[in-house]
Order: sequence, then structure tokens, then C-alpha cells
Amino acid sequence: MADDERRKEESDSGSGIGSIIVRLIVTAIILAIASFFTPGFSIVGLWSYIIAAVVITLIDWGVEKAMGVDASPFGKGVKGFLIAAVIIYLTQFLVPNMRVSMIGALLAALAIGILDAIIPGRAM
Repeated sequence: MADDERRKEESDSGSGIGSIIVRLIVTAIILAIASFFTPGFSIVGLWSYIIAAVVITLIDWGVEKAMGVDASPFGKGVKGFLIAAVIIYLTQFLVPNMRVSMIGALLAALAIGILDAIIPGRAM
């Protein structure tokens, strides 16, 4: 009985392994679209997209747990938007073949926020 309740809580909160995998895939797709359309933001190579998606997901999760702030671009208004831009900017230091300027990070956070509203699933 306790296992059933735990599984229900995980599926309700979106923290199940299936939810994490979907989140990573959606993040990689959104990063690909954003890097194509956003000046000052580029990622080269499939593995770089996948690594960037993992890094962004982990940093986003850490920010949410540590600060209790939704780090999606439109999660908490301007604060969420700026945190998303900082996460994108910092990710370039951990991911090979990813380059982001400060303006590029801001534009990418905006593009990701718009795409996040269109594509089902939560990217950041």
C-alpha cells in the first residue's frame, strides 16, 4: 500500500524517472530550436545538446531545491527569467561546443520561455 502511495506522489509531482527522461528530451529539443534562432547562443553536436540538457536540468533542480524558486523563464516572473538566463550562461562552462554571450543567454531564456509555453512538457 505504501508503494502505491509513493508512486502516486511521484507521478503527481513529476519526479518519476519517466518524467525526468521526457524533461531531458524536451530540453534538448528546445535547446536545438533556441540555438538555431538566437544570436549569441550556439551549440554544436548532438552530444553537446544532450550534455547541455542534463546540465541545465540538474542546475534547475538544484536551484529549485536550494532556493525554492521555479527557475523556468516564466516561473516566477522576472526572477525566474533572470535565473534561467544565468543557468544557460553558466552551462557553457560545463558543456563542450556551447558558446553563449550575456545577451545570447537573455535571448535564449526568452526563446526557451516561449517554446516552453508551446511544446508540452517543462523544459526548465
